[in-house]
Amino acid sequence: MEVFMHQDVKKILVSAEAIEQRCRELGKQISDDYRKDGEVPVLVALLNGSVPFLAKLITYIDLDIEYDFMDVKSYEGTESIGDVRILKDLDRSIKGASILLVEDIVDTGRTLHEVSKLLLNKGAGKVKIVSLLDKPSRRVIAIQPDYTGFVIPNEFVIGFGLDFNEKYRNLPYVGVLKDECYL
Repeated sequence: MEVFMHQDVKKILVSAEAIEQRCRELGKQISDDYRKDGEVPVLVALLNGSVPFLAKLITYIDLDIEYDFMDVKSYEGTESIGDVRILKDLDRSIKGASILLVEDIVDTGRTLHEVSKLLLNKGAGKVKIVSLLDKPSRRVIAIQPDYTGFVIPNEFVIGFGLDFNEKYRNLPYVGVLKDECYL
């Protein structure tokens, strides 16, 4: 499939084909792990960035899963502001549930740390994390996804759910935004 690079993209970091293949691998690994543990995960996707990843990933999870959404805000422009606000909470009880948090990118770790704490306080039995991207060089809080799609360098990425001021989410790949677009 030929994909044209958006004019604001400096380079494609992760192709649509690589995302598809990695989602297939992650789906199998998640299915095998939860089946082995005898658990049915409740996938909790963090809006809005994780939606394309969730949609792709669940097609490869061979379990009777459930999913729900939370909307949290921790970014303004290109920087994590360190303050995590819950804009939309879950629509169901998670008491005793095995939660698999679905995230587009783990950057500073603040968001996932706070959301994980909140879910455990709500009574979740356990919380695991699956993230499409991991940017460990920016970590402020020691948190590690249980399942990672791709480890990436410290570059500002867009596409496949990731945005800059709500734009570029619909790109079928993960690309690096040109500096002049946000400086």
